[in-house]
Amino acid sequence: MRHGNKVNKLGRKSAHRKAMLSNMACSLIQHKSINTTLAKAKALRGYVEPLLTKSKTDSTHSRRTVFSYLQNKEIVSELFRDVAPKIATRDGGYTRIIRTGYRLGDNAEMCMIELVDFNAIYTNEKAKKTTRRSKRAGGKKEDETAVVDTIVSEEVVENEVATETEEPTTEAEENTSSDEETEVK
Repeated sequence: MRHGNKVNKLGRKSAHRKAMLSNMACSLIQHKSINTTLAKAKALRGYVEPLLTKSKTDSTHSRRTVFSYLQNKEIVSELFRDVAPKIATRDGGYTRIIRTGYRLGDNAEMCMIELVDFNAIYTNEKAKKTTRRSKRAGGKKEDETAVVDTIVSEEVVENEVATETEEPTTEAEENTSSDEETEVK
């Protein structure tokens, strides 16, 4: 039994455990969400949350401290550039563990660990609408299309009548008259 043991050894020696947690932390920062076993996710949470807290202050010292844990400068720069501004207002609890069932081969309990502020489903920020609403009441779409169709059909009829009554013109005059018709439409 593990009474009083704070660290879950995960069946690995210390160097292997540190390397595995470092790699998992890099994957979590890069992909914002990873699938793993529940025991590894709980160990990862205790490993990565102090690093996320450290990233909220962008100084040379905090960057070097985080780099000593992660050993990947691209991930460190992504952490300080993309992740830190989003978690700046949060006091803690940067990760969420969602249980996903049991693995088919060995029946290990699986879960998904993710960064809380990067899940689009659970965030409170509402998506900005790109459509602009009119100040008029609803039901205008059918009326507008009917009006546009009648206007276009009237213009076509008027153009046909006008071309039947006019005398033949040269090509230069036809080009200018067709340009004028396209501008009118």
